[in-house]
Amino acid sequence: QVQLVESGGGSVQAGGSLRLSCAASGLTFSIYVMAWFRQDPGKEREFVAAISWGGGNTLYADSVKGRFAISRDNAKNTVYLQMNSLKPEDTAVYYCAADRRSYVSTVSSYYNGMDYWGKGTLVTVSS
Repeated sequence: QVQLVESGGGSVQAGGSLRLSCAASGLTFSIYVMAWFRQDPGKEREFVAAISWGGGNTLYADSVKGRFAISRDNAKNTVYLQMNSLKPEDTAVYYCAADRRSYVSTVSSYYNGMDYWGKGTLVTVSS
């Protein structure tokens, strides 16, 4: 059974930082593209970042580019999202997702369905 478990969410003031982690089990982690999405209540789920199998390629939403960094440790079956210079508009539930696809550098393609999802971790940024 595949499980993706996010952690590291919390409350932070604007300008602060958080590091999210997503621990994966039940799958061959190193052959899955990993991604982060977020969703604010009442809004559509939004792509945040994706990383290729080996970590050599990354993709970001324009809204987080230059502030967030996605990385992965295949030995630990874990993907990370380092979030810096946080803004109130970053407040959302952040979800980790995995997909068996080949990495693509087009944001829209990640809205075409991911194989597995975590349950999310809440990030709240206050002004």
